[in-house]
Amino acid sequence: MCLAIPGKIIEIKKDKERATVDYGDGTKRVANITLVDVKTGDYILVHAGFAIQILDEKEAKETLDLFREMLSYEEDS
Repeated sequence: MCLAIPGKIIEIKKDKERATVDYGDGTKRVANITLVDVKTGDYILVHAGFAIQILDEKEAKETLDLFREMLSYEEDS
């Protein structure tokens, strides 16, 4: 099973090929953005270190909330 995670672009690197992505709760990673045309503030789906799709903000936040909810069930077990 493959999983793509939504995040928000907070900085595009000088090479214009990578960006720092905020996944929420303090988790930030660098992702390759060569497959999509993005700007700072965009929400994206990241799979295997590559941005593969641009999301609207509402959809991204709903998905992140679902991930948090699933993790909270796991922590409660």
